[in-house]
Amino acid sequence: MSKTATIRTRIEPGLKNEVESILSQLGLTASETVHLLYRQIKMQRGLPFDVRIPNVLTARTLTASKAGRNVKRFGSKKELFADLGL
Repeated sequence: MSKTATIRTRIEPGLKNEVESILSQLGLTASETVHLLYRQIKMQRGLPFDVRIPNVLTARTLTASKAGRNVKRFGSKKELFADLGL
């Protein structure tokens, strides 16, 4: 059996519960997810996703959408595609 190392971290309880619920639906534990993340970091020689500060326009858009301003809602994909002209 291979040897293992332990990683300890602190995280907000609400975030932990919410994420673990999602992971459970995916059939993963928190430990398996950390293992996958470490494997991807090793393979890609960096984080497997972009980590950056959004530009001013993106930050404004994210803030507005979180507040519900200028947000369009659709009842179906068909309505969305029609609005997009597709």
